[in-house]
This record gives sequence, C-alpha cells and structure tokens, in this order.
Amino acid sequence: MKKINTENQITRKEAIKKMSKYAALTAIGTFIILNPKQAQASSPPDPGGNPFD
Repeated sequence: MKKINTENQITRKEAIKKMSKYAALTAIGTFIILNPKQAQASSPPDPGGNPFD
C-alpha cells in the first residue's frame, strides 16, 4: 500500500477560502472591465443615426 504524502496537501476549508478570494477578485475585475456605463460612454456614435426617428 502506498503512503500518501500530506506535506503539500491543504484541507477542504483552506481550499474553499482560497477559491473565494479568487472568485471575489475575478468578479471585481470583470465588473471594472465590463462596466456598462463606461463602455457606453466610450463607444463611438452610431454612423447611420437612428432609422426609427
């Protein structure tokens, strides 16, 4: 039977804690990059105008 090396293993609680930090940073970064108001303000005007006016 093989011995399991436990030196480099982390607990489930530690893994969840690390993943939650990563998820929070990812959500914040995504919100900053894809902020709808900022994206709309920086987009060029419609070249053809609004055909329904």
